[in-house]
Amino acid sequence: MRVCFTIDTEFSIAGAFADAALRPVGVPMVLCETEGRSQGLGFLLDCFARHGMQATFFVETVQRHYFRDDPMRALARRIARHGHELQLHVHPCWAVFQHADWPRRVRLAPRQDDLAGRALDSTVALLRHGQETFAAWGLPPPRVFRAGSLQHDENLYRAQAAVGIPFSSNIGLGVFNCGLADYQLRAGRHVRHGVVECPVLTFEDCPGHLKTVSVSGTSFAEMRWLLDSAHAAGLELVVILSHPFEYVQSYGDGFRVLRRHAVNQSRLERLCAYVAAHPQRFQASGLAAAASLPLTARSSSNPLLRGRPWHTAARLATQVIYDRYGRWMLSRRTARTP
Repeated sequence: MRVCFTIDTEFSIAGAFADAALRPVGVPMVLCETEGRSQGLGFLLDCFARHGMQATFFVETVQRHYFRDDPMRALARRIARHGHELQLHVHPCWAVFQHADWPRRVRLAPRQDDLAGRALDSTVALLRHGQETFAAWGLPPPRVFRAGSLQHDENLYRAQAAVGIPFSSNIGLGVFNCGLADYQLRAGRHVRHGVVECPVLTFEDCPGHLKTVSVSGTSFAEMRWLLDSAHAAGLELVVILSHPFEYVQSYGDGFRVLRRHAVNQSRLERLCAYVAAHPQRFQASGLAAAASLPLTARSSSNPLLRGRPWHTAARLATQVIYDRYGRWMLSRRTARTP
């Protein structure tokens, strides 16, 4: 069974739409530097290298409309040098910065980041801009697309087909559900409008509640149980979601006061070690490499895996306690800063 670690690598609007005096945050959202170390991208690259794993980094490109000096280029090239897949990620909200009157446009149409419900030609333009960006950065053309906030609808798949991006990982039902019966996808590989969709694994963590697997939102015990359950169910593929900024805690505006998120870092380290320790069952893989394998009868398997209630309870307790502890530590650090 292929295990695909996918990292959405993006900058942040950081409240600028609510207050035009605030500035978006660029490279610090990816590097997450604190106490002399990069606890975001640097930690991820080191962790994957320690365990001999290839991951997929979905790099957001529309931010170039705001960050005209193109700081993501160097980050993307650094990731490529480490041998990981680079694929396309789009948050359409950044496109509004093309216009000098962007604050007025945001006030009139606050849902700037929606991909679901967007006109086909608008989505096609966003995807072509991403392809042009990869070419400008000297990267191979993207073969997999992931929508910002996992927003999707049928037009998104039509747009991908139109621009020639054959694979996608747009669906995580615990994050966004378009409501269409044909897109209630929890696992596996599924062809939609000629595009092979590989959803982020979604499971039932308590009765009636769907949870999409991310490192920040799923404990190691849950992820280990889900990997074992997925393998037992005969799944070909499990996709896991993460972001560089999940590996730090922040305090205040501007993403300036940070501390290492020891819980999330430990989760990823333990998960990578578990996958590496069971090569007869699991193989870490780039998503394009996994998605492009020949489809089989079991590729479209779409089971609803169920977690264990005590795993859910332990995760929620850990999250509450550690978040409160982190805020307290960061507030103390801020109070000591002259």
